[in-house]
Amino acid sequence: MTDEVRRAWAYLSRVAEPPCPGLTALVAQQGPVEAAGMVKAGRGDSDLLSRVEARREFDCAADDLDVLDRMGGRLITPDDEEWPLLRFRALRGDKELKRRHAHPPLVLWAAGPVRLDEATERSAAIVGTRAATAYGEHVAAELAAGLVERDVTVVSGGAYGIDGAAHRAALACEGTTIAIVAGGIDNPYPSGHSALFHRIRQEGLLISEYPPGTAPGRLRFLTRNRLVAALSGATVVVEAGIRSGAANTAGWAKAQGRSVCAVPGPVTSAASVGCHALLRDGAHLVARAEEVVELVGRIGELAPEEAHPTGPLDQLEPAEKQVYDALPARGTLTVDEIAMLAAMAPHQVLGPLTMLEFAGLVESVDGCWRIVRGRRAVPRK
Repeated sequence: MTDEVRRAWAYLSRVAEPPCPGLTALVAQQGPVEAAGMVKAGRGDSDLLSRVEARREFDCAADDLDVLDRMGGRLITPDDEEWPLLRFRALRGDKELKRRHAHPPLVLWAAGPVRLDEATERSAAIVGTRAATAYGEHVAAELAAGLVERDVTVVSGGAYGIDGAAHRAALACEGTTIAIVAGGIDNPYPSGHSALFHRIRQEGLLISEYPPGTAPGRLRFLTRNRLVAALSGATVVVEAGIRSGAANTAGWAKAQGRSVCAVPGPVTSAASVGCHALLRDGAHLVARAEEVVELVGRIGELAPEEAHPTGPLDQLEPAEKQVYDALPARGTLTVDEIAMLAAMAPHQVLGPLTMLEFAGLVESVDGCWRIVRGRRAVPRK
């Protein structure tokens, strides 16, 4: 990318509040340099000019790129191989998705060694409330650790609570994590996560569609959420209120045809109300990373069955259970007494008794039988 083209992209990134489909269409038709010149000169579609009128005379591209260079960052544009074209195709427009701002970004400001296209081929978002409980942060960390162990990129928004727990766990397990912020990457919000953002820039990827120096705002957070959903194969909501940014992200994921997952919590917890609402609305209930991998992994990459607790009687045949149930908790019985209580012929009782004795569940004492107490049953081969 030449310096002229790079400055044109940087100028266009700031000239209109993203996303701006009219500006994106102009760049696609004319190229970034010509499009930047037309915008500066006030030439073009009237709707587009109304969007850029307030900023078109302010060209901060050189300063913005200087900040980016000092950070060791880069611009990712639709002309780059790194651009995740397939992911962004899900943002098909306001009318198609019936949501405002359903358009891909014009350009992304990025810092970090990870390639965006490669990292998002196999990715999942973990999002949730800032006011997370200890339970929520624990589950988010467990899910993130399990995902990176299975080569899944963890995507989130860098906020306090669930987002931060997911990022930290991914980094602790030496996995890949992407933070998508709602302001400039030079001073991402919240400032209390500055050390975390620094680590993400060093080991993962920090991205934004807003140029350096842009302050976050409520609308920008909601607009940012569409990118979190678009760059993830599934969105997992760990804890969320009934009206929350995490629920908004889940709505974007559903609109784009992505899988929506939710982690159940206590019915008495206000932090889980949003998750339960998503589950009633058809979200996938997940409790393990393997269940998320089923949705974002390769075909046939299924979660193993959970181990169920077993007891010494679980492997018995029906006749053996019938004979065992006939024996008293204390004391002994003869074969004839066992046969009567089990409603079986005496010769039908001998085989089950032998198998129960072999399993260590019963024993013979002076011609009578009793249940063995305090011994471990011998497992069957």
